[in-house]
Amino acid sequence: MPDTPTVPAPDATPAPTAGSDFRRRVRSCFGPGPGFRSRLRFRLRRSVLVPLTAAVVLVAGTGGWYAAGGGRSTVGPAPAGGPEEVVAPLARSMQLPWPREGQASVAVEGIGSLGTRGEQKPVPIASVTKVMTAYVILKDHPMRADAPGATVVADRRAADESYSSVETTAPVLAGREYTQRRLLELMMVPSGNNVARLLARWDAGDEKAFVAKMNRAAAGLGMRATTYTGVSGMEASTRSTAADQLRLARAAMKDPAFRQVVATASVTAPGAGATFRNTNKLLGRDGVIGLKTGSSTPAGGNLVWATTQEVAGVSRLVLGVVLHQRAGTTPAEGSAAAHEASRALITAIRADLPAAVNRA
Repeated sequence: MPDTPTVPAPDATPAPTAGSDFRRRVRSCFGPGPGFRSRLRFRLRRSVLVPLTAAVVLVAGTGGWYAAGGGRSTVGPAPAGGPEEVVAPLARSMQLPWPREGQASVAVEGIGSLGTRGEQKPVPIASVTKVMTAYVILKDHPMRADAPGATVVADRRAADESYSSVETTAPVLAGREYTQRRLLELMMVPSGNNVARLLARWDAGDEKAFVAKMNRAAAGLGMRATTYTGVSGMEASTRSTAADQLRLARAAMKDPAFRQVVATASVTAPGAGATFRNTNKLLGRDGVIGLKTGSSTPAGGNLVWATTQEVAGVSRLVLGVVLHQRAGTTPAEGSAAAHEASRALITAIRADLPAAVNRA
């Protein structure tokens, strides 16, 4: 049975509690009078703010993705459903060409966030979804850098879907053995939806079970505004924010095998005689070393990118996400807009970041 609370009789005097004892001690310090409540609220606010300030200092002092000594501020709204973004102090002195539509978020390894722009509401992300697909595959089946990884046999469904005219695919042959690395490349470089589904079935038995893994991984990374409903991005119901996808990119790029896959300029499909270039047109320019494109009519153009820039003699990884560019137009128009917006950000950041660090 549920516990039933004991309620004192109207005339009964409740026993002293820790809270009432605390209030009596505070009252004795301030004294009674009309200003007592406001003075109490002020004292309580100070008692809460002191440990919170100390916590911010501890986070800033850990280095990594947060700037030492940094204060709290945001460029644009805070991520939906998540904690307020900690922006590096130097970001205030940088005039970045943020996209005029959609949303974007940028961070620099070892320095901190350069800000977030646009309303951080969940939007369709198209094939950017495959970043999480690859992340979960590599968590379940770790692969050393330069290693082929596990062996996967392509099933009939993946082979039949190779010839789809309504989505992006990569050719695979039923019954043929492929290395895990080659399939990850076929999924990430030409953005093969059929390969994403093949890898999901290989890993979890069926796609629904794999999607559940994707959502658990997202929750574990603090991606509170993200919902995955498929493994390839074909579903417009798969939605996320730039801030959430930046969290994922930061986690994924810690894996050397993942970094190699997304830096692959082109890949050949074994047995099919077809070679595909990376859909990321920024790859190899302005220090860009990855990451993933995604475009559709409802999602618009989307691009997660990774570049590097030397700052004070240290090569820094810069990660950015641009989402929902020219949504409602053609995938080609959206993709071009996402590439253009990303290129503008990358160029400005790489040009001004070293000087901004000196100014901060």
